[in-house]
Amino acid sequence: MTIVSRPSQPSNLEWTPHEYQQNAVKFLLSHAAAGLFLDPGLGKTSVVLGAVKILKSQKLLSRVLVIAPLRVCYGVWPAESRKWSDFHGLKTVVLHGKDKEKGLCEDADIFVINPEGLDWLMAEKRIKNLKIDTLVIDESSKFKHTQTKRFKLLKPYLPKFSRRWILTGTPAPNGLMDLFGQIFILDLGRSFTPYITKFRMEFFDSVGFGGYTYILKKGSEERIHDLIQPLVLRLAARDYLELPEYLENHIYIELPPPARKIYDAMERDLFANLGSGQLVAASTSSVAAIKCRQIASGGVFKGLTYDPLVKSDLWQHLHYEKNEALLDLVEELGGQQLLVAYEFNPDLDRIRQAFKGRPDVVYAKDYPANKFTEIEDRWNAGEITILVAQPQSVGHGLNLQYSNAQHVCWYSQIWDLEIYQQFTERILRQGNKAKHVTSHHIIARNTVDELVMRGRNIKDKTQNRLLTALKNYAEDREK
Repeated sequence: MTIVSRPSQPSNLEWTPHEYQQNAVKFLLSHAAAGLFLDPGLGKTSVVLGAVKILKSQKLLSRVLVIAPLRVCYGVWPAESRKWSDFHGLKTVVLHGKDKEKGLCEDADIFVINPEGLDWLMAEKRIKNLKIDTLVIDESSKFKHTQTKRFKLLKPYLPKFSRRWILTGTPAPNGLMDLFGQIFILDLGRSFTPYITKFRMEFFDSVGFGGYTYILKKGSEERIHDLIQPLVLRLAARDYLELPEYLENHIYIELPPPARKIYDAMERDLFANLGSGQLVAASTSSVAAIKCRQIASGGVFKGLTYDPLVKSDLWQHLHYEKNEALLDLVEELGGQQLLVAYEFNPDLDRIRQAFKGRPDVVYAKDYPANKFTEIEDRWNAGEITILVAQPQSVGHGLNLQYSNAQHVCWYSQIWDLEIYQQFTERILRQGNKAKHVTSHHIIARNTVDELVMRGRNIKDKTQNRLLTALKNYAEDREK
């Protein structure tokens, strides 16, 4: 079904908000432009629904447009509307799939669409005909870059919304530059400036080759914190919920001599001989870094650039060391559930080979977005022992905590802190009764894998300072 609305047999559960959720509702009611920087598990969807219900009852709100990742569109917003009896009067429609035109004709309160659907929604005055007055962007870090097509499509319509709310738990995964687009959505440039170039000049120094690397000027971090504090409410899950302890386990592998030779050549010369006269080259050092990550995981794309949609025959497998480490981990866990993350398609090919013939292993790529509730239910029922997924595609919207799973394995190392945290938090969230959750990282020693790990930790420190500053401000405001 492509249009999701209120079901015929909704739940009879009453929504009894925690005190922190009541405070979040009050924050939305008192701020036409508001950001909720809430960790996963704190119920930000129900908070928004609570605020929407109150505003509609006072005839201060007509219709809501929610922009969210596709899996969140299908698996979160309709589900929350039917989960709580308080929100049964709010009809939710997902604008996606072949019947999305019909969805526009629904007498609904909330219309949910993914960022990729904005091109269609903005065409032929579709959004104007919906008479939307409130915008909600769920996972607003998807709009951190103002030069993306999705941002440019949305920007002209921002002043037309009487309320603009953004939701995320990872507002600055790659540094404070990520805040510009998100805060612009709220205040149209009043806090920072309407222009990204002026924002950079004001708060950052350009360094490095070509001046394309930016570092914060002295005192800029605190200034940025101060500027956005009135617009944002920060709530941390560990302040309100009983969560498992988070642990990390580093599993090191050694590249076999032939793969090490290829890796070193690529890192040093931007090209390498794969054997039998087959050469692989990188057009730039950044492309070489990607190829080095591929080699560290076990294979390499033979073209000059990387396209995730290319056929597997354009790849060459070089080693299966990470497969051996993964199988050793599975044996060590003795049947415990394991969530496995990979990045490159050939990584998935090798993982499939490792688990060939096992019916208790499920691959998320084999399921469309609107069928992910089936994976969710089977995992939480303990029917799936190993779930293999690309974190970029399932980092949002899945609730996998109810089986009390304790283990995540990173077959590939990824740079993106937001995706990394969101993927881990599929099980590291409220409802998981395990004492701890462990992230197992399979790392090729003396390769870019180690650099990625260090770089991600640096990003984590910057974001944590931001979130801590916002949390302290919220506490002072409450006092």
